[in-house]
Amino acid sequence: MKDITQKHYRASLIYPKKRPSPHGIIKVHKSPTVPLCVPARRSPRSAKSALIQLRQRDAQITALRREGILLEEEYRDDIRHYMHDMERYTMSSTQLMDQQPEIRWHMRPSLVDFLVEIHFTFRLRPETLYLTLNIIDRYVSRRIVYIKHYQLVGCAALWIAAKFEDAKERVPTVQDLAQICRDTYEESAFIQMEGHVLSTIQWTLGHPTAEAWLRLMCCGPCMEEPKVQHVARFFMEITLFYREFIKYPPSTIALAALTLSRFLCGKPRRMWEETEECLEVIDYLDTRLSTNVNDLSETLIKKYSYAFYSKAATFVVQFYLQGGRFVRYPLTSLPVTPKRSSMSSTGTPMSYTTSPSDVSDDMPLTPTTPSFPDDKENVPSSSAFEPVLNKNRVETPPDQFLPHEFVTFGRPVLQSLNVASPRAAMVS
Repeated sequence: MKDITQKHYRASLIYPKKRPSPHGIIKVHKSPTVPLCVPARRSPRSAKSALIQLRQRDAQITALRREGILLEEEYRDDIRHYMHDMERYTMSSTQLMDQQPEIRWHMRPSLVDFLVEIHFTFRLRPETLYLTLNIIDRYVSRRIVYIKHYQLVGCAALWIAAKFEDAKERVPTVQDLAQICRDTYEESAFIQMEGHVLSTIQWTLGHPTAEAWLRLMCCGPCMEEPKVQHVARFFMEITLFYREFIKYPPSTIALAALTLSRFLCGKPRRMWEETEECLEVIDYLDTRLSTNVNDLSETLIKKYSYAFYSKAATFVVQFYLQGGRFVRYPLTSLPVTPKRSSMSSTGTPMSYTTSPSDVSDDMPLTPTTPSFPDDKENVPSSSAFEPVLNKNRVETPPDQFLPHEFVTFGRPVLQSLNVASPRAAMVS
C-alpha cells in the first residue's frame, strides 16, 4: 500500500493536474498559427537557368580567389566609396604635363608600347600596367623629365608597380631592367630613380586602376562573358596611349570600355549605367578606331590576338574595318521637381551650383605646385633622343616567353634607336 501511494505522489509531481477555474470557464491556450511562406512557382526553364547562372558565378568567384582576388559582398559599397575617393586623389594633370620642356605627347605611344611588351613578357598582373602609367603621369606632372630619362622613369615606375601588385617571383630584377634597356643606364640609376619617384608621389600607391573597376563591374549580379571582358580590356589598354583619356577617372574608363564591348558583342544596353562622361570616352574611342584603326600599337594587337584573350584585337579591328560604329542613343532625362522661388516662405533652399568655368577637369587634386629646385637632378645633354614607334619587331613571338627574352631580341632600345635616327620622331 505504501509503494502505491509513493508512485502516485511521484506521478503527480511529474504530471501535475490542472486546477479547475473558479469561474467555471476553462481557458484553452492555443499557439498562434504561423502562415507558411510558399515560394513563388518557377517554370522548369527559369529555375534551370537561374541554377546555371548561380553555378557560373560561383565558379568564376572561385577562379578569382585562386588568383588572389577576393570579392566580399558585405563591403562592396564601402569599397566603391573608398575607390572613388582614391581615384580623385591620385589623378594626374595634363596641363602640368604640357609644360614639360622636352617631352611631347607623340613620344608617349612609344613608351607605352615598350612597357606593354615588358609587362606581357614577364606575365605581370593587369593592374600593374595601369598603376605604372599612373605613377609616370603623376611624376611627370610634378617634375621636369628630360628625354634621355623618359625610359628610365618608365622602367622605375614598372618596377615599383610590380613590387606593389605582383608576386615576388614575377618582379623583374635590376639586372633584368638593365638588360632590357641594353645597358643604357647603370643598375644604380634604377634604384636612385625608384627612390626619387616614390618621394615625389609621396608614397601613395593605392591607386584604383581601371582593371580593378572592371572586375567589380563584371562580377556583379550578372557575370559578364569572358569575351566581353577581354574586348573591354583591349579598349582600356588603348586609352593608355593617348592624351585625351588621361583626364577621365579609371571608373569612367572601365565603364566606357565595358559599354562599348557589350555593344560590339551584341549584348543589351544598360542605359541606366551610362553617364555623360562615359559616352564622351566612348566617342573618343569610337572615332579614333573608326579613322585610325590601322595605327594601333602592333604590340597591343599581337597581345590581344591570342586565343586566351578571345582574339579581342582581331574582333575589334574587323568590326571597324567593315565600317561599324557605336550607336549613341540620347539619355532619358528623369523628371525634375521645379524649384520654388527663394522669396517664398515655404520654398526649400536651392542648391549652390558651380559654373563650368570654376571647375577644370585637367586640374589635379594632388598638390599642383611642382617643385623645380635650382640643382635639378636631371641635366640636359646634347645626346637627347626622341622615342618613336618601332616597326622592326619580331613577327612571330615564341609561344613560351622566357624572362626578358622577347623584349631583348624583339626590339632595339628606344635610346639607341633614336640616336641612329634623330629625325624619325619629327616625321612620325
